[in-house]
Amino acid sequence: MERLARRERKNEEKSMQVIHCRCAGLDVHKATVVACVMITGVDGSVCSETKTFGTMTKDLLELSDWLKSHQVTHAAMESTGSYWKPVYNLLEGQVELLVINAQHIKAVPGRKTDVKDAEWIADLLRHGLLRGSFIPAKPQRELRELVRHRSNLVGRKAQSINELQRTLESTNIKLANVVTDITGVSATEMLQAMLAGQTNPEVLAEMARGRMKQKKGLLQRALEGKVEEHHRLMLSQLLMDIAHYEEQISEVGAMIAKRLGDQRQLLDRLDEIPGINQRVAEVILAEVGTEVKRFPTAAHLISWAGICPGNNQSGGKRRSSRIKPGNRSLRSAIVEAANAAGKKKDCYLSTMYRRLAGKRGKKRALIAVARTILQTCYYMIQRGSKYRDLGADYYDRRDPHGLARRLANRIQKLGFAVTLQPQPKAA
Repeated sequence: MERLARRERKNEEKSMQVIHCRCAGLDVHKATVVACVMITGVDGSVCSETKTFGTMTKDLLELSDWLKSHQVTHAAMESTGSYWKPVYNLLEGQVELLVINAQHIKAVPGRKTDVKDAEWIADLLRHGLLRGSFIPAKPQRELRELVRHRSNLVGRKAQSINELQRTLESTNIKLANVVTDITGVSATEMLQAMLAGQTNPEVLAEMARGRMKQKKGLLQRALEGKVEEHHRLMLSQLLMDIAHYEEQISEVGAMIAKRLGDQRQLLDRLDEIPGINQRVAEVILAEVGTEVKRFPTAAHLISWAGICPGNNQSGGKRRSSRIKPGNRSLRSAIVEAANAAGKKKDCYLSTMYRRLAGKRGKKRALIAVARTILQTCYYMIQRGSKYRDLGADYYDRRDPHGLARRLANRIQKLGFAVTLQPQPKAA
């Protein structure tokens, strides 16, 4: 389908500055891509041509040739789901591509069809009214896909472990009440022996290893249950699923480590931050990159990740401060790190968490710690510096006199006299 339209802009429209003389707007869908090319002449006249293409590789190559024939220099498209990715991959390097947040232009009135959508995107791009989203280079995009795939595998493994626990509960086998991990070496051997036909709890308890040998009495009682035929089928399949996911996670992790082999020093430095381990550090590098030039300040990165309060205010009233949507993979990893840092002893982040949790609640404190962790990562990547903990007593050292006055006032309210006298410094 092809539509050719030539029209002259009105006098009041000519006042808007034309930024891109040869541009295109792409409205991407699952099966079709509607492309609209706008060419601005020397006299200000505008020539627009709209054409619909398929989304197969051959069709997208035809789209690329069609844009080249019109000498298009810039193209823009909405970030609709994952449909924009193959279009971006094939057009990358041919024209300067902008992927636009759909929320920025979806509320604009006057667009009733896909053809008008493409034309409207092209018109906005022509006047420089669109701002592209952050799309990293191809190697980082591939690393992102690997890291996110690993996260999905970890989630599937956790789902299988939960189902395994529910199935064991239905057989009245209370193994989870004794062991810390029902997928550990000892627990797995016991379950496999049980599925092989061994039903004697004493024999099964003898398979305990390490510290679990001290719990043989409890294990014997916990392994007494009633396992039916359908339970054996379910348990055997779940154990195979867990082993399969572990193997896949190991394979994906090896490929991620290979791609990040030259960034081992940076990974080790990020690992020094409380709450961050190697896996979280790999997520940070996959989502943010090995340099942060794309983000002018740490606040820009924090906002992009969605770890900051929302801004919803009207008429002087603040309606909501919920965190806004951002990069879900990065936000999930950083919040997980913040949760671990809040439980660690004798560090600044745990002190910060406890200090805020008592005033603002645990959830707000968690987001605040996550923001601090991501801000620390930003400066460590930017400056190439190492992590330096401020210390668990940072807030006490920041204002020791104020802390002493507050504590003295509390003691005086209890009916005791308090005299504050500085202690002489040791020679």
